[in-house]
Amino acid sequence: MRAHRTPSLRRHKPSSLGVVTLDGKDVYLGRWPAAQKKPPAAVRAEYDRRVAEWLANGRRLTPAPAPQPDGVTVSQLILAFHRHAAAYYRREDGTPTGELSEFRYSLRPLRELYGAEPAADFGPRKLKAVRQRMIDAGWCRTLINRRVKRVRHVFKWGVAEELVPPHVFDKLAAVGGLAKGRTKAPESEAVEPVAEAHVAATLPFLTAHPRAMVELQLLTGMRPGEVRLMRAGEIDTGGDVWLYRPSQHKTRHRGKARVVALGPRAREIVKPFLTLDTQAFLFSPRAAVELRRAQLRARRKSKVQPSQVSRKKRKPKRQPGACYSANTYAQAVAKAVLAANTAAACAKCTKLTPDDRCDACKAAAVPRWHPHQLRHNAATRLVQQFGRDVARMALGHRQISMTPVYPLGDVKKAADAIAGSG
Repeated sequence: MRAHRTPSLRRHKPSSLGVVTLDGKDVYLGRWPAAQKKPPAAVRAEYDRRVAEWLANGRRLTPAPAPQPDGVTVSQLILAFHRHAAAYYRREDGTPTGELSEFRYSLRPLRELYGAEPAADFGPRKLKAVRQRMIDAGWCRTLINRRVKRVRHVFKWGVAEELVPPHVFDKLAAVGGLAKGRTKAPESEAVEPVAEAHVAATLPFLTAHPRAMVELQLLTGMRPGEVRLMRAGEIDTGGDVWLYRPSQHKTRHRGKARVVALGPRAREIVKPFLTLDTQAFLFSPRAAVELRRAQLRARRKSKVQPSQVSRKKRKPKRQPGACYSANTYAQAVAKAVLAANTAAACAKCTKLTPDDRCDACKAAAVPRWHPHQLRHNAATRLVQQFGRDVARMALGHRQISMTPVYPLGDVKKAADAIAGSG
């Protein structure tokens, strides 16, 4: 990726003005006579000021919203924050983080209810009304608390940018989060490990790339994002145990390191996907599509016609990505579960939807599961075999309280012992 460069100061000959281009727009800085080779001190000072503001704003030229009689509106504040967030919430490689979409969902009820009103008049009662809109939408309690916190963050940012009076955020800070059992908002379901039998029934219907990701998660306890973004250049293959150091992970922005150990079984899964390009993603939808096309061509029995040698579109609107996203990975698993249930259905139920199948097929069906559950499978196994300290390090938890205290297997053993003793 090309390194960022500070835009240069130059002289605009037709107007004899100093100019700098920021975000594709020419910003004029004052008179620069043709007789002077070096820029005047006033032009240089204005250049330094405008570039400093541009850099402080995340390399974006974001003009302050036009002031209204009562100050900026809530919609103007949201727009200004969105421009800031689009530049701020980015990884080192320039790709946006998930915070952008989270802010978008969080601020939608705020804009719908109070977008046209002055931001200076927004107070605790209105924030509670926004929260009630989230409750009515059926969001769970913990999600609502996180999104209300993001709404407050926008007003805090507005105070720092001198768009909102300081007392607005001070009042909003008094609104506490929803307490468990004291609200109509539903509780989120706990993420439980997926049954190993259900994973085994799904694996045959996964293509090579998603299947390898599922198997790696089961063995190592990696987060879905860590396994999706694996690159050969991030794997140390020097010892008996390979060490994978992801460049992007959950606590990267906090300065925390993450190391995933790949044992013999994990190494055998990874080896077929290693290429000479150390920066290429190991698991890629683009590579998966090319592999599938090659397999279909190899199994073809009839002669390939000249018009069918290459049937690719010259400029397709959509192309497979270089790596799996959270959605495409989860969709691949969901499609495999659906295929597994269809293959296991009886002759009468094969063409029916899952809800219309007979009771026997419904009882034998694989319930839908998602990749994040595999991390809980690995966590349960690691705690049982090696204890919580080792499990904490293997899973990349900062605190031991994050690691499961009572794994499902231990609870089952205790229940069996009590049942056996009467």
